[in-house]
Amino acid sequence: MSATAKKRAPMPDDIRAAKGGTPLVSLTAYTTPMAQMMDAHCDFVLVGDSVGMVLHGLPSTLGVTMEMMIMHGQAVARGLSTAMMVIDMPFGSYEESPEQAFRNAARLMAETHAGAVKLEGGVAMAETIAFLVRRGIPVMAHIGLTPQSINTLGGYKVQGRGAQRNALVADATAVAEAGAFSVVLEKVPQNLADQITADIPIPTIGIGASAGCDGQILVVDDMLGLFTAFKAKFVKRYAELGQGAEDAIAAYAAEVRERSFPGDEHVFADEVKK
Repeated sequence: MSATAKKRAPMPDDIRAAKGGTPLVSLTAYTTPMAQMMDAHCDFVLVGDSVGMVLHGLPSTLGVTMEMMIMHGQAVARGLSTAMMVIDMPFGSYEESPEQAFRNAARLMAETHAGAVKLEGGVAMAETIAFLVRRGIPVMAHIGLTPQSINTLGGYKVQGRGAQRNALVADATAVAEAGAFSVVLEKVPQNLADQITADIPIPTIGIGASAGCDGQILVVDDMLGLFTAFKAKFVKRYAELGQGAEDAIAAYAAEVRERSFPGDEHVFADEVKK
């Protein structure tokens, strides 16, 4: 291969083959500029349905539509060249039947050029995952805390403690056997995440799980500190851009009100000096 050959984006089989190797890196993205910034650093980028809360001010992910996911998926795709794009299937787009899931997954992939879809659920979704995989739709699974199910889970609680432990192990086994190429473990106790990672043959992607998972994902706005009022326990802030942005906006507003902006260097003269 030429030394100048362009690096290709990973495919689902490449992600699957990374099991047990160098940890996979992922972040969410919803816009072209953000996707461009993370492209060289991430193995895959997730267009998450968290976009509803992060960018649209929704109280949960439940109000996210197919049209929203497609719009943001197309934007992210324009910013990626070396990272694979995975896109979330929104609430109500796959739970009714495997056939419904296929129609919507096929539409998401065709209209955004995503490399795979992600859907929430374990044992209950195994049949649907298998149906999609047999028809050429690569699936990333998502178990543990599944945000689309917060009304039945009773909120954003840790999953897999006590009596829930065996059920979560069963979920992980079911999605792996159904053909998912990887699985997100969200808000799962560390020792359980480590056990699942050791027991199943596909990569585990942790978010509030364990450093022993095969990879990690965070919502990019969380890790950049763009939200100043909320910080989940499992989020490490790598920057505090939200406070910096608020300070900059306040400084701009003050200068406008005191008429110190725009200054002479920001306006145009009637004639160009020779």
